[in-house]
Amino acid sequence: MDLKPTAQDEAFRAEIADWMHRHLSGEFAPLKYRGGPGDEEAWPELRKAWEQELARGGWTCVGWPQAHGGRGLSIEQQVIFHEEYARAGGPGRMGHIGEGLLGPTLIAYGTPDQRARFLPGIVAGTTYWAQGYSEPSAGSDLANVQTKCWQEADGSWRVKGQKVWTSLAHESDWIFVLARSEPGSVGRHGLTFLLMPLDQPGIEIRPIRQLSGSCEFNEVFFDAAVAKADDVVGAPGDGWKVAMGLLAVERGVSTLGQQMHFAHELELVIKAAKASGLAGDALIRDRIARAWSGLRVMRYNALRMLAGDSHGMSLGREALIYKYYWSNWHRDLGELAMDVLGPLGDVPSDDIDVLRLQQVYLFSRADTIYGGTNEIQLNLIAERGLGMPREARG
Repeated sequence: MDLKPTAQDEAFRAEIADWMHRHLSGEFAPLKYRGGPGDEEAWPELRKAWEQELARGGWTCVGWPQAHGGRGLSIEQQVIFHEEYARAGGPGRMGHIGEGLLGPTLIAYGTPDQRARFLPGIVAGTTYWAQGYSEPSAGSDLANVQTKCWQEADGSWRVKGQKVWTSLAHESDWIFVLARSEPGSVGRHGLTFLLMPLDQPGIEIRPIRQLSGSCEFNEVFFDAAVAKADDVVGAPGDGWKVAMGLLAVERGVSTLGQQMHFAHELELVIKAAKASGLAGDALIRDRIARAWSGLRVMRYNALRMLAGDSHGMSLGREALIYKYYWSNWHRDLGELAMDVLGPLGDVPSDDIDVLRLQQVYLFSRADTIYGGTNEIQLNLIAERGLGMPREARG
């Protein structure tokens, strides 16, 4: 990947910056820098309206092929878009699971009918999705699926079980679910990937109040809830393959947008250090410099793992280190934020910048746990990246 910007790149960057300046104003002005991790309850309805504003400007699904309603941007152009979106204070996306995870998965594994029914709503910012992967007692073992599904005589599927830590399920219209369809199967075998409307009998959503005070996550209970026969992605029993394809996307281009939000959080830390007088403290300066350097390392590794993969579906082993690296970096940033705030960090504040750093600290305590713990990530690096023998498992 050539990182030197061309005149065309600069023109494209200016186009996005101008659009964001003109549209993230007026009724959408309160959304600037809101809705990120730990701040998910900020203006959900207005953020959905913002998704539709983005769609009208052609700024949703920018990396999708044009044939599927996207903009067909190159990786380089997507990087520019994410950078300018964050630089302008673009709010946390309500449609990121549909746009960043399910959409590319349907493009790769879905049927023409599924693409025709589901992709337009994601592009238009009118249909919102949740991810039904994690389960109670499963820890980081995604294959430890206890939720069951079975097929009825009319071809439809029934689902019974529970998912947990389901991001934004209480604000979503649909959920994709990994369920066990073959009785007696274990691990990655006998799983099926289903698409299900959340607004139906047999599904109960219970928001989980988090340490930060907000509710991004939910418990979702299924009691013989229904998925249509046409809403199985891939072949029944072949859900693991689809699930892994989706996770490859999760660790792909979407990571670049995350880094831009991290950059803004670091800017808030620096601002707080200047305000408190700690910007002259040698140890604080060293930690800020290390945070900035870590962010640059993160970005260049993301670009390296995306290079040569225009669809973000088959990343190399460079992707294996990404979650381990960013989660530790972000946890350290949260601790740095609290040290910079001092006593201000310990009390409720009406100052949005202080509140945001408090949220960063509280939310980042979970960064090294969700999405695969550090221990799991190190095993993946050792076994898949370095070819070392598999850890003994009881």
